[in-house]
This record gives sequence, C-alpha cells and structure tokens, in this order.
Amino acid sequence: MPDVRWLVPHRALLLPFVIALSWLMASPSGATAADLVDITTATIVVQPGTRPTGERVAAQVLQEELEARLGARPAISTSWPADAPVAVVIASGLKAGAPSPWPGGPTVPASAGRAPGPEGFRVTVTNTGGRAVVWVLGADGRGALFGVGEVLRALRWSAGGSTAQPRGIPATLELTSTPAYAIRGHQLGYRQHSNTYDAWDEARYDRYIRDLALFGANSIENIPLQDTRVSPHFPASREEMNVAISRVCDKYDLDYWIWTPADYDLADTAKRAQTLDTLEAMFAKMPRLDAIFVPGGDPGSNPATLVLPYLEDLATRVQRHHPRAKVWLSLQWFSAAQIDWIYEQINTVPRPWLGGLVAGPSSPPLGETRARLHSRYRLRDYPDVTHVVRAQYVVPDWDPAFNFTLGREPINPRPVFYAELHDRLASHTDGFISYSDGVNDDVNKAIWSRKAWAPEASARDIMVQYARVFFGDPVAERAADGLLALEKNWAGPLASNGAVDGTWSSWQRLEAEVPGLQGNWRWQQALFRAYYDAYTRHRLLRETDIGRRANAALLDASTSGASAAATRARAVLAEADTPGPHEALRTRIVDLGAALFKSIGMQLDTPNYKASGTERGAVLDFLAYPLNDRWWIEDEVAKALSLSDEAARVARLVTIGGWDSPGPGSFYDDIGNIARSPHVQKARVSGANPPELEDGPSPHFTWEDDGRSRKRLSWQVSLRWPIALVYEQIDPQASYVVRLNGNGQVRLRINGAPVAARHDSTMLGDPKEFVVPADAVRSRRIVLTFDDIDESDRNWRQHSRLHEAWLLKMTGTH
Repeated sequence: MPDVRWLVPHRALLLPFVIALSWLMASPSGATAADLVDITTATIVVQPGTRPTGERVAAQVLQEELEARLGARPAISTSWPADAPVAVVIASGLKAGAPSPWPGGPTVPASAGRAPGPEGFRVTVTNTGGRAVVWVLGADGRGALFGVGEVLRALRWSAGGSTAQPRGIPATLELTSTPAYAIRGHQLGYRQHSNTYDAWDEARYDRYIRDLALFGANSIENIPLQDTRVSPHFPASREEMNVAISRVCDKYDLDYWIWTPADYDLADTAKRAQTLDTLEAMFAKMPRLDAIFVPGGDPGSNPATLVLPYLEDLATRVQRHHPRAKVWLSLQWFSAAQIDWIYEQINTVPRPWLGGLVAGPSSPPLGETRARLHSRYRLRDYPDVTHVVRAQYVVPDWDPAFNFTLGREPINPRPVFYAELHDRLASHTDGFISYSDGVNDDVNKAIWSRKAWAPEASARDIMVQYARVFFGDPVAERAADGLLALEKNWAGPLASNGAVDGTWSSWQRLEAEVPGLQGNWRWQQALFRAYYDAYTRHRLLRETDIGRRANAALLDASTSGASAAATRARAVLAEADTPGPHEALRTRIVDLGAALFKSIGMQLDTPNYKASGTERGAVLDFLAYPLNDRWWIEDEVAKALSLSDEAARVARLVTIGGWDSPGPGSFYDDIGNIARSPHVQKARVSGANPPELEDGPSPHFTWEDDGRSRKRLSWQVSLRWPIALVYEQIDPQASYVVRLNGNGQVRLRINGAPVAARHDSTMLGDPKEFVVPADAVRSRRIVLTFDDIDESDRNWRQHSRLHEAWLLKMTGTH
C-alpha cells in the first residue's frame, strides 16, 4: 500500500523567496466531478468459477489499491450487483458484444477496433440506466492485471485522504492496448550487494513487484546464489527468500527468472556436478521458475566449449521440475572465435531448451546479435539502470563534484535519457530485464516498463502517470516536472547551474504543500536528491573559493617565507570545517536518509545503515568530502616543509599553489571536468552512449581508497583521449610548450604532425612536455589530437589516460 503517514513539514528550511517557475504553478488535471466516475462506492464484479491467476489477483489488487488511495474498500462479487451505483468489471476472455456472463448484467460493450493481443486489455466506461460500468477486459489473465494498472494510473485521488479534489476514473476512459515487447522486467536480487533489496521480507517484495506490474512489468529476476556474504539486514535466509520471490511471481502470474553465473572452472567435474545438484535442489522448492540466465562472463571466464554443454545439462535439471523453463546465455567476455562457434552450434541445430541470448554490458552490439541469431531464439536486453559512473550508461560529462559525493549508485532518476535509449535499442530485441541493485533507480524502471509496453509514450507522460499513481493527482504534473528537473540538475557544470536551486525550491514548496506524503519513500527520494544537489552546489561554490585563497597564500611563499605561507594556507583550508550558510540542508539530508532506511530499507551510509560498501549508494558518507584539493594540498605542503632547504621549500609551495594557474597567455584544462576543460572538444550529439552509439568520449572517474582518495581531484577524472584540444588565442611571436599529465603513454599530434616528447614519463604527477612547432604557433591556432594506442592486452585499469593539459607560453620569442 502507498505509505501516506503524516509528518510535520520542515517550514524552517523554506527559502525566503520562491523561484517563479511556470511549471510550479501548474494546476492538477483540471478534472471536475462531472468528468469522473466516482468509484468509492463501486462493486468489483468478477466471473465465477476457476479463472486465470492474473484475472483473480487483478480484482484483489484493485480492491486494495483503491482502499489505500480513496479510503473505501469496494466489495468483490461474482454476481451482478442489483443496487451498486458503479460496477467495475474485471474479466478475461470475453468477446466484444457478447452476452453478459452474469444474470441481469449488461452486454459486453461492442468495439469497432482491433481486439487486444496477448497480455493486452481493453478499458472502457459505459453508462446504462444511470449506472456507470468500468470494464477492464483482459485478452488473458495477465491482460486483466495490466488493465487494472491502466485504471490505477488514470485514477484521480489525493494523498492524505483529502476529499477536496474530485476523485475517480475519467468518464471518457477508452483504451485498447497490447504490449509492444514480450519481455518487460527487472532484476531484484536478494543479496548483500544490493543497496535496498537485502532488507526486504516477502511482504515488501510483494508490494514492490506489484508496483512494477502496475506499470506493465511481466518478469522478475532474482540472484539466488552469487555473493555468499550474509547481509546484516537479511530478515530471512536466501534459501527462504529465493522461494518467497518465486511465490510472489506465481501469485501475480509474472515470469520468474534467476541469474546464475558459472563463476568457477567448468572443467572441474566434481564442482560442476555439485553445482548442478545444488541448483536442482533449489529448483524443486520453487513454485515457479520460467527462465535461467547464465552470463558468459562478468563473472565467469569459461570457454564456450564448456559453457554450452553445461547449459544443456542445466536445462535438463530444471525441466524435471519446471517443464516450460528455458535457459538463456549472454556472450559477455567470449572471444570472437568463441562467439562464432556458439552461433554455429545453436543456429545449425535447434536447441529447444535454449530461450535465446541476453545482451549485457561488454556483449556484442544488439544489432549485430539480432542479425546473427536464428529467428527461433529471442534476444533480451540487459540494460544497467542503476549506475551512473563506471557503468554501461554513464551520465555524459558529469560534474566531478557529483561523482565525489553521489558516486556510482545514487538516487538517479534519468527519465529522458532512458526513454531515448529505449527508443534507440529496443527494436533489435524481444524486450528487456534491467540490471538493478536497489530502488535508487525506481523512476528508470518505470520508464523502461512503460516504453516496452507503449514505445510512443513520452518520458513526461510516463512521469505524470508515475506521480499520479504514487503521489496523487493534485501534484502529479508538478512532481513529474520536478523529477525531470532532477535529471537536468546533472547537466553541465554544477557551479553555473542555477537551476539546481530552482529545483530544490520547487520540491520544498511541494514538500510543504503535501505533508501527507512525508512517509512515502518515493517522495523522500525526490526530496533527498533535491536537497543533496543544492547542498553540493553551495558547498562547491564555497570550497572553490577557499581553494583559490589557499593557493594564493602558497604563491606568496616567496615573500612571506615557507612556514608563514603554509600556516596561512592551512588556516584557509580549515574554514571548510566550520558550518556554512547552508548547513540546514545537510541536516535535512541526514534526516531523509534515516527516513529512507526506515521506509524502504535504503542503506545510504556505511556506519549507521550498514551499506555493503561505500560505492553502493552510501552517499551520506561523502557529505564532507572536499570539493577542492584540500587533502592533496595538505599532504604536499607537509612534504614541502620537510625539505631541508628554504629555497626548495618555497619553490615547492609555489608549484603547489600555481599547479592549475599557469599565468597570462597560458591555458589549463582539467580534461575530464566539464567545468574546467574549455579547450576540450566534446563533439557530443546525443545523450545516449552505448558502445554502438558512442559519439564522444565520456570522463572516467577512478575509485580508490573506498572513495576517499587524497589525490588531486583532477587526478581522479580523465579521458582515454580527448577528441581534440583547440587553442585559438595564440601569440604568433611567442614560444609554447604542451604539458600533459596522465598515466601511461601518449602519441600526440600538434596541428596534425606527430611530435616527440622532450620530457617523457608514464607517471601521473610527472607531466610529459612537448615543444610546439613554430609553424603551428604562426598559424595562431593550435590543435592537439591523439593517436590511439593498442592496449588490448592489458586490463582497462592499466590503460593510458589523460588527466590534465597545459599550453604554456614561454618567455622570449622565436
């Protein structure tokens, strides 16, 4: 049920002014009581006798969801009600125009359109003799359940039980709908790795899986064995929950998948046999199992010649207990020769036990896979909707301040991005089951579920339905725009993105307006991000200024002496330890973190809520991570003061203070920092960047010391190679040197000509230097480009990367 507990609003945190955004003033749907069918006194009418599972549960779902939203629990009847003013019919298998299956009931309404296909439905409203009838007619049992989802997404209601706004179903509701894609699901693995799911019992899984079904999801994937750690949050053993999740899927007639990697040597026959025995014992306990997904890698590194026979044996074991179950394989980490062998094997000879292929991260491109795969097999996408850096679908050009604080797995509504991505990729597939590690990606799940049902739906339309279902109609439009605004918070440089404060102000106003939603975890998530983003922005502005003043103090060492300069710089840096003017935001963020742990089990830090790791959504751990180079400066200053010679101490302090300020006529780029890389050419056309659509390099953020690296911030963000660095304001009479800081090798071209380094190095912190040819200087435009280096024999972590670039104007002339 939606959680509509009351909580006193935090009015003290409201801004003294409200940014007058036009969408903030948007009214509710505008529906009047005359436009709606009031179903608070409705009777739900179902067919008698044995009915499909989805149809049976659909009536229960509608009854419970209406009670949660309207405060009225409609009766369920197998006979036609004589005196109910409104009836809601839930049925499947009834043909348009057919006689009523209930004595005294009306004829099934005729339809001029095409009947819905598998899992589809028709929803329509009729009025006969003064009685309104809402018809939810599924093509099959699942269709009836998904039809109820349509009704609930259209329902007008208000949070907190308010009756001030009109409530009900639009009287003109008329829709026949069939899903565009057959597979529509999400992975909800019960394991410690998760940032949320490991805190759930069967009831919580039931609630969330129902919510997903209301948006059209028909598949749930569990991770029953991988990750043997025992979470401190487990309410039940994994063995119990593996069965419980299967039971929930069976209750709603949703497909139950499991993800079971072969992450051991399949040549070990004893281990192989033991694993198959363990899996079969698990299969026997599950009331439902429809599919098993075995990734080719990530994890696992077995050759294809061992994997395919293993899958066939696995299929034999599972079909003893679940005869219709299929086994699926991804091509992750297989070599080209192994992939060719797999296609030859499965395309030449039919494998009835094989459901198809799954396209996961590092798999071959979807288009190529579809073209090579025999039409007897299906192709399922496996999109990562939960991560934002070091991921399949990173946030393009993300501001490093967000990386250092929000990290890899934050609350991440990206409705526009994922709607566009689905449009680009889905046509190659039969659907998707997303990769997810918690409810931080809940908005993204809704986007994928609805786009796979109705690709024509826009991101905003889906967000309005999302907000209406979970927050109520009066705020649906504004909350939808607020969710879209949270995605925009991550666009471009944070310091200059004043819209972040506008988004925060808007969510504050909504927060005060609807106190009945304060216990709603989806509402809490939106507020958390709005407050967190605003706090991070103001902290960035403050600490950037502190960093500039600290560097200025170090540059004064030649005048004041090393000791005095160091003392002054340290004192300036320490200003960040005193509460800033926006400390109230931090307090609210911490409070919301506690609320989210209580309401949904989100683990937003490691000390209090026992997140499985700092990279796993523990964003509260980084509320004070320096957003300037404080830690690096403090460490380097200490090293400088340890030098025995005053002149050396002074020289080193001046170098530290002027590291990224090369002086008049010279230029500096923090190459992966969108806010500090004015000469880096992005050439980005779209926002989506799967491998086959990559249109420009995205920054890479390293992850060291559990996210608490003391390196310069610029040394934690990089590009493999920029497309180019372009400098226009060149003095043709001067001499220039290019300085490049990064890991590994560089093959540099200046204005198209290869140049050799006058100082070479492979160490980060020891920049390479190249003299700019005189003819390039005389052209008044210097362009740096980079030849690729084949490092395919190395792990990606050892690949060469660039972090910083300088174009230094030297004294003197040619």
